[in-house]
Amino acid sequence: MSVANGAAWLLPPPLRGIRAAFIFFTRLPLGGFPYREADWRWAGAHAPFVGIVLGAALGLLDSLLLPLGALPAGVFVIAASLLLTGAFHEDGLADTSDALGGAYDTEKVLAILKDSRIGTFGGAALVVSIAGRASLLAELKESALWALPLAWCGARVGPIWLMATMSYVTSDAAAKSRQLTQARVPQALIASAWFVLAAALVGSAGRFSVARLGALALTLIAVTSVSAWRYHSRIGGITGDFLGATEQLGELAALAVLAWR
Repeated sequence: MSVANGAAWLLPPPLRGIRAAFIFFTRLPLGGFPYREADWRWAGAHAPFVGIVLGAALGLLDSLLLPLGALPAGVFVIAASLLLTGAFHEDGLADTSDALGGAYDTEKVLAILKDSRIGTFGGAALVVSIAGRASLLAELKESALWALPLAWCGARVGPIWLMATMSYVTSDAAAKSRQLTQARVPQALIASAWFVLAAALVGSAGRFSVARLGALALTLIAVTSVSAWRYHSRIGGITGDFLGATEQLGELAALAVLAWR
């Protein structure tokens, strides 16, 4: 183990989980391996902070591209988001849409989730997600600079609460993110705190009203609650793909609330 890695291991898991979060949720080459199980467990708590950082970078990119037109800028920003995250959440949305749209029993749902191919439901969901977010960014125009970090942060809170409150139904052997999905209420509370901080900063800057921020919070709670009910009714719990789908629904809903005239 290098001296740098040895020093990093001296950090408590709640802090080292910040770096682990960027490793897990993005394609940024930040290194720091190996990570302890506790580091991965705390990574979920900081997923909303990852959203703040990504959203801020994408908001700046949108501002730079606006001379091309609001819609082209929005398309390129979503494309950049896909590159930065490796289409991590979009993959979950596509798999979830295929599974819940094309199966009627738990065994078939799980089988479709394991299939790497994208079906009709998954393809349609991706079109709606990408086109919807790009169009909403076009509606936001200059306000996208502030909306993106807030929306990308808020959308990542719900999945952490699902981890903390619902059973993970994928077997240990098949789950790629088993350690991270062991997040519990303390991690979910930290995730929520990141969103409160982001909302407070945006609100204090006068970019969105308190009423709009309140509507955003309630909408994200509703999206998470309905998603949780759907997942529980279909297979009795969650999977990694379900978490990704919930994040995507959160991004769409958040941008819609912030763009509402």
